[in-house]
Amino acid sequence: MSYRIDGAAYFSAFREAALRARHSLMLIGWDFDSRFRLLREEPEDGLPSALRPFLSALVARRSDLQVRVLNWDFAWLMALDREWASRMKMDWVTQERFQYRFDAAHPSGASHHQKIVVIDDRLAFVGGLDFTRGRWDSSDHAPGDARREDPFGNIAQPYHDVQAMLQGDAAADLGELVRRRWKTATGETVERPPRSDHVLWPNSVNVDLHDVSVGVARTLPKHEGQDEVREIEVLLTDLIERAERWIYIENQYFTSAAISDALAARLGAKDGPEVVMVLPRETVGWLSQQTMDKLREHHIRRLRDADCHGRFRVYYPEVPGLGEECVNVHSKVMVIDDELLTIGSANLNNRSFGLDSECNVAVEAGGDRSKCRGVAALRDRLLAEHLDCTADRVADRLSRSGSLVEAIEQLRSEDRSLCELELRQPEDEDATVPIAQLADPEREVDADYFARTVLGDNAAPGRPAWRRLAGLVGMVMLALALAAAWRWTPLGEWIDLQSALDGMSELSGRWFAPLAIIAIYTVGSLLMIPVTLMIVATGLAFGAWFGFGYALLGAVTSALIIYFIGHAVGHKAVRMLPENKVSRASRFVGKKGLPAMIALRIVPVAPFTVVNLVAGASHIRLGDYALGTLLGMVPGVLALVVLSDRIVAAVRSPGPLQLAILLGLAALLAAGSWAVQRWLGGRWQA
Repeated sequence: MSYRIDGAAYFSAFREAALRARHSLMLIGWDFDSRFRLLREEPEDGLPSALRPFLSALVARRSDLQVRVLNWDFAWLMALDREWASRMKMDWVTQERFQYRFDAAHPSGASHHQKIVVIDDRLAFVGGLDFTRGRWDSSDHAPGDARREDPFGNIAQPYHDVQAMLQGDAAADLGELVRRRWKTATGETVERPPRSDHVLWPNSVNVDLHDVSVGVARTLPKHEGQDEVREIEVLLTDLIERAERWIYIENQYFTSAAISDALAARLGAKDGPEVVMVLPRETVGWLSQQTMDKLREHHIRRLRDADCHGRFRVYYPEVPGLGEECVNVHSKVMVIDDELLTIGSANLNNRSFGLDSECNVAVEAGGDRSKCRGVAALRDRLLAEHLDCTADRVADRLSRSGSLVEAIEQLRSEDRSLCELELRQPEDEDATVPIAQLADPEREVDADYFARTVLGDNAAPGRPAWRRLAGLVGMVMLALALAAAWRWTPLGEWIDLQSALDGMSELSGRWFAPLAIIAIYTVGSLLMIPVTLMIVATGLAFGAWFGFGYALLGAVTSALIIYFIGHAVGHKAVRMLPENKVSRASRFVGKKGLPAMIALRIVPVAPFTVVNLVAGASHIRLGDYALGTLLGMVPGVLALVVLSDRIVAAVRSPGPLQLAILLGLAALLAAGSWAVQRWLGGRWQA
């Protein structure tokens, strides 16, 4: 077993091993970008550095080699962060023995998060790294390193992660896991590759652990006959319970109540271990910072309160010269004493223990002195990187002091180092349970069930009307909170909202304004910008009445244009969209024409653009489609535009009267929307 710390070490080792593949090369992950460069210097072997050309060249070189890539069928919320038309680039323009598929076999709101590579069932990689933009970095994490440039010419922030490389029985077990996942996602059975004894281990890679038993732990959600599997949660809580001296953790997130409970119990024990966590200073993205970072502060504060013996520390890596950037700690590592370790894809959050598919590997030294040194080497190398020293120096300080916290404190410096994580959230504004349920769910939020319930389906008998109304009012309150965020949070620094709205307002009164609105909505829809955002922007720019007319014109006309695109390209091409979204929309569109379209517009089970494309490809009657779109969108457009107009008035001129008008309007719109949906539900049942 070898520890591949950071992307440069992992991707070069993968490339070297893949060159030796004879029969099977299988990759499954959260994201793949065909343009991703495995090396940041010119390869000496003359083969390409970019992922797709490299894999294609391997298939061309070896007539017996099969390459399979399984990518998460990602949420459209992330479409702008993903490579466009990746299936076409990876699958259509390569050899027949190179198969690229999407994995949609997961519940609504879940993701396929395992990151595994298996070569000939004899060598495997598992951990937290994907073959996509922003993942490559050296262990220097140097500011402005041009080698981190992505396909768009942007230099990504420093990125820290860990991948384990294994061979032998563990690789065979991971191969079986990947084949089962392929079968679940595609329905295709993949045969085990023939046995062979050729050398796959790269010459450039040293072995960190010899002759150890490796356990494989998984998270799998309950879905379509698949039983729920929570092995990783059990593994990690068991490791924490078994710790005697030190618990060292690196992770992207820390929002899991189960892990928080386990750590609090050990910190409260008189003879418990020291606990050191290394997290990012802040996670990536404003939304994550406002949710996941606040949730982690809740748990950190709780552990500090439980730490009655002074054994708990939380650090983040600091590299001079990064400015506002920070090292994106993305690793998922836990090392217990010098005895146990786990590396994998699972974050310390709720969804990694129940909702997403995950895979970790675990090793136990069993008291063997040589193996104990190999386990400790991972912790020492990681700390050495963060503290800008050698692993031997870390081991020496730890041996002398007998304290992990004291050793780190002695090695900290004013230059590159570990800094204590400060809590930014005031204690009286601590994160609450509802935030966790929204941002970090443990189990599926069933969109189909939600749609049936709102439409009045008998599948949810006895659901009181006040609960539906409360849900609608809650969504209105969320819209209010988001609008206020533009004024009172860092979100307002990202986009000059007033300038953008002033620019849109200049269209008012111009003869080409309707054409411009139609173009904006059509292009925005094709780029997967949520139609609700465009409607709100229109209301903010043009006011209530003009905004309503323009928004309805833009939404309905763009829907018709995309309908004709779907009709032209046909059902086969539309299947290139993520499969779970297409199948869900197809089931609804294939019911009863006009009622189905009205239902889809009021309670969409798939994004606006997907519904439009699938409707065109499914050849629903144009009249039913157009009338259903118009009738179904009027209530929502009216609600969004009028409400956004009043929100602007309340934010610009806050006062009791404006607030009362806004709340009254919100309640009226929520009640009206509920009444329309209940009436529609009755008509649907009839």
